[in-house]
Amino acid sequence: MNLEKNFKNKKVIVTGHTGFKGSWLTLSLKNLGAKVLGISKNIPTKPSNYLASKIDRETKSLRADVKDLDKLRKIIKKFKPDFIFHLAAQSLVSISYENPKETWETNLLGTLNILEILKDIERNTVVVIITSDKAYKNVEKKKGYKETDVLAGIDPYSASKSSTEIAIKSYFDCFLRNKKNIKLGVARAGNVIGGGDWSKNRLIPDCVRSWSKNKTAKIRNPHSTRPWQHVLEAVWAYILFASKLKSIKKLNGQAFNFGPNNRKNYSVIELLVSMKKNWNNVKYLIKKSKKFKESNLLKLNCNKAKKHLGWENILKFDENIKLTAEWYQFFYSNKNKIKDLSLMQIENYKKKFMKNI
Repeated sequence: MNLEKNFKNKKVIVTGHTGFKGSWLTLSLKNLGAKVLGISKNIPTKPSNYLASKIDRETKSLRADVKDLDKLRKIIKKFKPDFIFHLAAQSLVSISYENPKETWETNLLGTLNILEILKDIERNTVVVIITSDKAYKNVEKKKGYKETDVLAGIDPYSASKSSTEIAIKSYFDCFLRNKKNIKLGVARAGNVIGGGDWSKNRLIPDCVRSWSKNKTAKIRNPHSTRPWQHVLEAVWAYILFASKLKSIKKLNGQAFNFGPNNRKNYSVIELLVSMKKNWNNVKYLIKKSKKFKESNLLKLNCNKAKKHLGWENILKFDENIKLTAEWYQFFYSNKNKIKDLSLMQIENYKKKFMKNI
């Protein structure tokens, strides 16, 4: 598949482009020659990949809250996008406990506004809405959750994503299914890691903040496992999904899991051991947190993506960790040139990705 052909000079909106995943998606779309308009309320972390990789200097950005329907409608109507990637969200479980109302409003109402606007769009537009693997009802299923499994998150973040999925299906069935110019898909990705994430209460950001100052990192749940994957695995999956949605009619309205289909689940401790191979002063101690509940096992079944999209993770676990450690170490030693490393990692990944699809 020629992704450059599908995205070169195309108008693409990315909501949440100042966030971790959004910033890497924006850089990747720019690599393909797309004309990207980013929409975000603010820059959510300091530092941020958005600023570190100088995305602010080369990408048109508008400050807007996705909860503001009128402003969002005016922006989309004026820009006339060929593609929309909706990532804007309150994406942290810990913050959802501190501010559940804001989490619900941003995640559910923000997506409802996108859906409401799609009802009136007349231009051919492909839309990928990114939700979360945490939308599934987590019963510690060892075989991994399929797209047909029950959606029923418990904590405010997970529950808001489950509810968002119900809203998406409702709008699609009632208003968008027969609207021939709109193609809509849902992406549920596993935990992503990679350079440029400084989110609060996330494992690797918490660790590198400590290690960069030669301090000991505090670890909450050492034996918990997650479907760890590099951020580029996820964002190029979204790009491929959007490209396929454009041309394959039967994909319209469908949801896909994007995560590693590993036979082995990797725990927090195993991730730290791998980090130690790439970072000289890895120090940590176990400190259990009772502030909020986190699942011990979370895994996705991604057979559907492999069968219908020809997609699967191409990086091995240790490669994910090496790329991540390399980025942070370069940032803390030579932050003014981190953009060059970001672009190099994207280009190297793209070459592998193109050979695999």
